Amino acid sequence: MKEAIATGRRKTSVAQVRLYPGTGKITVNDRPFEEYFPIEFHRIQIIKPLEVTNTLGKFDVVVKTNGGGISGQPGAVQLGIARALVEYEESFKPTLKEFGLLTRDPRMVERKKYGQKKARKRFQFSKR
Repeated sequence: MKEAIATGRRKTSVAQVRLYPGTGKITVNDRPFEEYFPIEFHRIQIIKPLEVTNTLGKFDVVVKTNGGGISGQPGAVQLGIARALVEYEESFKPTLKEFGLLTRDPRMVERKKYGQKKARKRFQFSKR
């Protein structure tokens, strides 16, 4: 039984993905992924790499994810699944690349600067 292991990251989230040939069951942190990601958009985002490669229902996916939040984790899982598919079958690479699923989203939260309220927002200016 061949397995593929890959890591996906987005913002501050990290997802370790294991791909096994199976029935299409997706488990995230020992919970069904429908339960872990209740928002429909996130579930669609996560299974997109499997849909574009026509492998939905052919692999069991086991994910361990931590860090980040509700938008970072699905992005990390998506990248992890895409990378695991490429590791499992190299011929998936052009298809996944075409849909932009192998690109790590480089956007990170900008740090807060001293003397300011947030990263770019200033305290209210008073002339008098």
